[in-house]
Formats: sequence, structure tokens, C-alpha cells
Amino acid sequence: MTSSFRIPAAPMTSPVARAVSAAARRMYGRVPDLVPVMWHHPKVLRSVLAWERRVGTWDTLDPHLKSFAVMASAASIGCSWCLDFGYYLAHDEGLDERKVREVPRWRDSDVFTPLEREVMAYAEAMTATPPTVTDEQVASLREALGDAALVELTMMVAVENQRSRFNSAAGLASQGFSDVCELPLAAAPTMESQ
Repeated sequence: MTSSFRIPAAPMTSPVARAVSAAARRMYGRVPDLVPVMWHHPKVLRSVLAWERRVGTWDTLDPHLKSFAVMASAASIGCSWCLDFGYYLAHDEGLDERKVREVPRWRDSDVFTPLEREVMAYAEAMTATPPTVTDEQVASLREALGDAALVELTMMVAVENQRSRFNSAAGLASQGFSDVCELPLAAAPTMESQ
């Protein structure tokens, strides 16, 4: 897939833009398509990057559960860019790639624990429009994770909804970040297959 850029990429020609592009290439091996799209509004880009740095410091929730929740949300929305990049990040963080690649089809996979399934069901329920989260889901996750980790889980799913919805609306598609991973990423379900 290639990005269709409903919001076109802005030229990254100024000295600051070239510095941002160079930093992104150092971090990820290439410039994420998101950067030139957001470059139309540098204040928004700076705010998003600062927020993402802060989000990256949250560490109460188990990183596997966080990755599964984020990717389940992205798969629900159908953001192939988010799945591709999420798989790359999971690989980079040393998470279990065999499980991560199964997230888009977690209901049919036998690799997940009951808690992991609960977390992904919660992520999907939060991502539904309108949300379909139940009191029972929250009570069960509170008991399993504790309040602090549940708050982090809930906010991570909300953050991924923001990311995935922006990227999907902007026309961003898988950029090949996951090509460096050991195992190929399972295709995101399409709206027709859900």
C-alpha cells in the first residue's frame, strides 16, 4: 500500500524541515508520512511530538498489553499505517512479534491469554462509535490491572484513536516500517470483513 495523501505532503525544504526530516530518519530509518502532512502546521506537529514524548514515558501498564491494545484499536479503525508502525515499534522494543502480528485477528488466534483478550476487547469497545465499554469490563480490568494501569490503558486507547483517525482521514497507508521485522504483519481487517 502507498499513502494516498488526502492532505498532501508539504515540501520539507526549509532548514528546520530538513533538520526534522534528518532526525526522523535517524530514529526510524525514514521520514514517517505523517511528518510532511503535519508540516503544513508546524505548531500542531511540535505539539504532537511533545505529547508523544510524554506518552512514551508512561510505564505502569505492561508493554505487551499496551501494544496489543493500541494495535487492536488501530485494526478496528482500519489504519494500516498505524498497524505497520506499531508492529515496527513492538519489534524495536523486543516484544513478542508472534503475538503482535496476530492482533488484527485476535479473536481467531490461540496465542493470547484471557487477560490479553480482555484488554483487546476493551480497546475495541472504546474504539466503537459510540463506545460499547461495559461496567463489567472495567471492573474485571480494575481487578486484574489495578487503577493506575487501567487509567494508562484507557488513555493509550484514546491516544491511538486520535492517531488512527487522523492518519486514516489524511490518507496515510502502510509505509513498510514492519519490513524490518522477523515476521510479516497480519493484514488489518477491512470494514467489509468485520
